[in-house]
Amino acid sequence: MDLVGTGARRVALLAAGIVAALYLLIAVSVLLIVTHNLTSSIDANNSSWLRSMAAQRAGPFPGPPGGERFQAPVLWWMYHPDGNYSDSSTEARTVTLPVPYRSIKDPQTITVSGTDLRVMGGLVGDDWAVVGQTMSSVYQARSNLILAEVVIAPVLLVVVFLGALAIGRRVASPIERARQRQMDFTADASHELRTPLAVIQAQTSLALGQPREVEWYQRAFERVNQESKRMGGMVDDLLWLARFEATTAIKPEPVDVAIMAQQAVDRFTTVAEARHQRLALHVSGDSHVIAASPEWLDHLLGVLLDNACKYTPEQGSVDVRVTAEGHQIKLVVDDSGPGIAPEQRDWIFDRFRRASDQPGGAGLGLAIADAVVRATNGRWDVGTSPAGGASMAITWPRA
Repeated sequence: MDLVGTGARRVALLAAGIVAALYLLIAVSVLLIVTHNLTSSIDANNSSWLRSMAAQRAGPFPGPPGGERFQAPVLWWMYHPDGNYSDSSTEARTVTLPVPYRSIKDPQTITVSGTDLRVMGGLVGDDWAVVGQTMSSVYQARSNLILAEVVIAPVLLVVVFLGALAIGRRVASPIERARQRQMDFTADASHELRTPLAVIQAQTSLALGQPREVEWYQRAFERVNQESKRMGGMVDDLLWLARFEATTAIKPEPVDVAIMAQQAVDRFTTVAEARHQRLALHVSGDSHVIAASPEWLDHLLGVLLDNACKYTPEQGSVDVRVTAEGHQIKLVVDDSGPGIAPEQRDWIFDRFRRASDQPGGAGLGLAIADAVVRATNGRWDVGTSPAGGASMAITWPRA
């Protein structure tokens, strides 16, 4: 989880940095656009005044048709061709322009008495008129916009950082848990495989150490054979689990649980007879079809029947029941063995965990069964059978 936290913080910082860069770019763009639009509005107002003055030709100028009378913040200057002020009334008679009046044609910004004005000039009859308007409204709007952007920026970055941190933790946690499970699985598998390998190695070393009797060699080879079979079964289970986890996206198909159960029971009949056990199948209902992979379901039934026959004593019984209950199909495997204690039922599906000290097996069977049940939308119900043994029940939605 420390790796998850570190990774999530890095992702959150990266996301916050990217958002900060984008926000800065957008904020500057918005500021430039707003400033340009407000300045263009002032230029349009100045141009309207110049056209009105040119149309009226003589002051005082009442302002554009339909508009209010000329007044501040719009200022205007009128110059005769000889450079003197016009006799018409001007709002800026005592204000001197910082640049030659005839140099003012297109819209531009000048500073007059410490105040920025947006000015524009042109001929009004024989006179030259300069119209100006203060930029204070533009600057005020720009200041308000900058203040809003500065206030919003930290709030936005904090929200993005916390959101990315939460999402990163949420996304990374399953990955980290899967990685941890894989590491635990590898460690457990190595430990379980080391035991039979150690036995085989010890037997071969003793056999090669000195000549021994034939009976000793026979017992040694029997032990080596047992450990080899155990290791082979464990490797087969590991390979099946690996293949299963790599193909969990396989498309399910309609499978009749009753038919699959009958085939499994027929397959284990010989095993049960060799142990003097009674193996029976009971089917009720008219349809027992679920959506699953036939291979998966066959493996699940094999695990359940193998465990039931293995832990049921001689003269015991194993009952398999398949029932249709409403919109659900139920498979139950009951045995007359020692059963599973209630405190053990929470971890019997963990890999390499066994609920019995009886030799044989590596604790992978029920882990495989649980993987199949979860992949087929099934639900476990582990309890006690009527005979006092284990009862392994699975319920699926009817296809």
